[in-house]
Amino acid sequence: MNLIINGQQKEMPDNLTVSALLEELRINPLGVAVELNLKIIPKTDYAKTQLKENDKLEIISFVGGG
Repeated sequence: MNLIINGQQKEMPDNLTVSALLEELRINPLGVAVELNLKIIPKTDYAKTQLKENDKLEIISFVGGG
């Protein structure tokens, strides 16, 4: 399946959820926010949010500093 992730086109396995995508990309879900087609997805919905062909995602990492 073709997804657009942070502005880059990527070919990913079919039938992914947001949780499965983060796992596939080796991204810790606790340190990111995910926007799917211009809508922020609550972390509680990652496992049940099914991705579709040509979905657009922005994955934003939190960075601490001081």
